[in-house]
Amino acid sequence: MDMNRVKQIVSSPADIPVYYNGVSVWIDGYDEEKQMATVHLRDGHLREQRDVPVTELSEER
Repeated sequence: MDMNRVKQIVSSPADIPVYYNGVSVWIDGYDEEKQMATVHLRDGHLREQRDVPVTELSEER
């Protein structure tokens, strides 16, 4: 994924599935300068956030 798509997903009112290493995640924010996104798992009760490279995010499992 690229930063422009991350920004579109974050600003979209739609629920767009995003995956990190095959796991469904929610994008909480992003750092355009570092090309990183802050994500947390969509499934389960864990709200632990992790910063990941936007290139490792995808819309396909």
